[in-house]
Amino acid sequence: MATQVRGAARRAQLLDQLVELLLAEGFAHLTLDEIAGRLRCSKSTLYTLASSKEQLVRAATVHYFRAATERVERAVGEATGAHARIRAYLEAVGEQLRPASLQFMTDLAQSDSARPVYERNTEIAAGRVRELITDGVESGEFRDVHAAFVADVTTATMVRIQRRQVAEATGLDDARAYRELAALVTTGLAT
Repeated sequence: MATQVRGAARRAQLLDQLVELLLAEGFAHLTLDEIAGRLRCSKSTLYTLASSKEQLVRAATVHYFRAATERVERAVGEATGAHARIRAYLEAVGEQLRPASLQFMTDLAQSDSARPVYERNTEIAAGRVRELITDGVESGEFRDVHAAFVADVTTATMVRIQRRQVAEATGLDDARAYRELAALVTTGLAT
């Protein structure tokens, strides 16, 4: 039992280190040998995480988005009121994306194994934004708006931020762009 716990802890530690490496540098240019060298482990150890480089990248992407979602939801849970909750959500998403380099986002967009994880996470984010807006409308904190439309527009902007298109167009870093988006959305929803 203790061996299994240590093994699970080691795998989680490796995934954390892998996520850090991939976020900083991207992954398309890395080989399994380079990844193993950078993580100071053997390729056979990497194969305990996934059966190929593509699946390793996918596993790391799932790990990254799962941990980010937990931190975002914790921030939302600490906020009181509809305005604070949607602001907390958008700002926390921005904060979680802060370590993702342009190379990581470019590689992610081009990866057949990891891109679906990213796309699914964006779909979930759109649903969560819609839920937060609907809750605010129902509680009377937000004016009566079409929640799905506002969520769709917000999500489209989130995708542009994640793809660094907003940074290119405005010069805003991701965290600042999310703060501005949160201010725009909450101001637009105010009664």
